Amino acid sequence: MIPLPDLGVIVAVALACACAVGLVGLGVLRLARRASLTAQLCVVVLAAVLSVVAGMVAVARAMYLSGHDLVVAMWVAGVSGVVAVAVALVLGRGLVQDVRRARSLAREVGEGRTVRAAVAGSSELAALTAELAATSERLAEARAEAERVERSRRDLVAWISHDLRTPLAGLRAMAEALEDGLVDDPARYHRQIRLQVDRLSGMVDDLFELSRVHSGTLALCMEPVALYDLVSDAVAELTPLARARAVTLRQTGPTDLTVVGDARELARAVGNLLMNALQHSPAGSEVMVSTTAEPGDRVAVSVVDAGGGIPEADLTRVFEAGWRGSSARTPETVDDAADHVRATGAGLGLAIARGIAEAHDGGIRVRNVPGGCQFDVLLPRLDTTMVG
Repeated sequence: MIPLPDLGVIVAVALACACAVGLVGLGVLRLARRASLTAQLCVVVLAAVLSVVAGMVAVARAMYLSGHDLVVAMWVAGVSGVVAVAVALVLGRGLVQDVRRARSLAREVGEGRTVRAAVAGSSELAALTAELAATSERLAEARAEAERVERSRRDLVAWISHDLRTPLAGLRAMAEALEDGLVDDPARYHRQIRLQVDRLSGMVDDLFELSRVHSGTLALCMEPVALYDLVSDAVAELTPLARARAVTLRQTGPTDLTVVGDARELARAVGNLLMNALQHSPAGSEVMVSTTAEPGDRVAVSVVDAGGGIPEADLTRVFEAGWRGSSARTPETVDDAADHVRATGAGLGLAIARGIAEAHDGGIRVRNVPGGCQFDVLLPRLDTTMVG
């Protein structure tokens, strides 16, 4: 058995040699930090082998009695070192190939292409390529969404430009007729001019409201709101228009549902949904608006029309600003018995309604029902038992 003092000397000599070789290897790695991965891997392996060889040689020179045994040990260490470096080169080639494939994937992601994880090497490289593949998918989705938003923006600008041009052209024609004295009933022209101005003002208001919704600057005055009363006021406001279109407006639901929100903005959202329903419901039909309690402490304001429903492919687009289900771009107008004209708007009502609902920590959904479609505004319910 080796005496403890001798064993201590052996450990000290081996540790000193390993530390010396390790420091040299660290210096070489720093100098070769821009070299290839294979070269750096060889430096690491060579440093490890040399640290073992140096320790063996130092200890052998001090303790071996036979020079023959020392030569044998050095040859064994040398051959082992050469084999270790060769193995490192072989393994390094596979690792470098995996790294190159990962780099190629990263380049494809940078070029905007969708990639799939294809490296089956180490777990780290596999995780890296999987993350690259997931990133490429997210980027593709983001690009598609950006293109959709940009397309929607261009459509909105085109549609709004068209919608503004129509009343402006009418205003110009009526003003020129009045100026030239070519009208028999100036009062009627004045009334029509006022109505066209109201229509333009409504479009501008919708654009301003939509810009506040999209920019996050919609200021809400939060207070308890009785949902039944809010819906009743909206129904009462649009009843004349419903009569002009021979459409029946009917309201149902409990009277004790309360939410916390901005009464003015919520009334605008409900009014937009009712206006949309009236626009698409034929004469002699009925538009139903109801308030119901939903699971999860939420309430729903539902508007059901008789407009024949929406194509399934368009259900996800109805809340886009400016989107309309028909190819006609000019807003429809309705004359009631009092010669009052009400424009259907510029295709922003549903987008504004969604923005208002989301600003109240709620949401909006649409689905087809027999004979028409149903819009639901979902809002958090106020627990009146907790209100002092």
